[in-house]
Amino acid sequence: MSSILHQKVVLVLNRNWQAINTRTPAEAFCQMASDVATGLDIQGTDWMVPTKWEDWLKLPVREEDASIGTAQGLIRVPTVIVVSNFAKVPMKRPKFNSRNLWERDGGRCQYTGRTLRPGEGNIDHVIPRSRGGATCWENCVLAATDVNSRKADRTPEEAGLTLRKQPFAPREMPVTALLKNTHDIDDWEPFLM
Repeated sequence: MSSILHQKVVLVLNRNWQAINTRTPAEAFCQMASDVATGLDIQGTDWMVPTKWEDWLKLPVREEDASIGTAQGLIRVPTVIVVSNFAKVPMKRPKFNSRNLWERDGGRCQYTGRTLRPGEGNIDHVIPRSRGGATCWENCVLAATDVNSRKADRTPEEAGLTLRKQPFAPREMPVTALLKNTHDIDDWEPFLM
């Protein structure tokens, strides 16, 4: 089997054609075969035709298409599917990681207010981990590397530092805003923000 079968290269739309998730081709084929979703036969921005599983199996595999080999021949991998009985756009909080923390804190040291360049800052635990502080939105801030080293395993008060603002978890956002086209699939562009 092809390695593409287990990569998240299929964009999932709700019945209002709003992006809500990504799936592997294996998951997309299961949803299409069980009539939970329809594939979109996309040929540029002017041609997007919802296509049921039985008809999808008959579509020719074009040169630019990814495909999966089966006993009956090649099957085109859909780039976008539409789930037929789901209209909501799920809400999701951004994942806690250094890139999203950088974005939340605006690239500024939360103790000095200085704008940091990439590599000049790192994650500081307001309540140090050695004292039971959690690695979470509410306990972590972006700090200049030298400030974080000076603070070490002390609280801001013990280190003589003052937080510019209390750390917080970012608000939940429509999942559409968090989906990224990491595979550079042109067919996804009309559906992503």
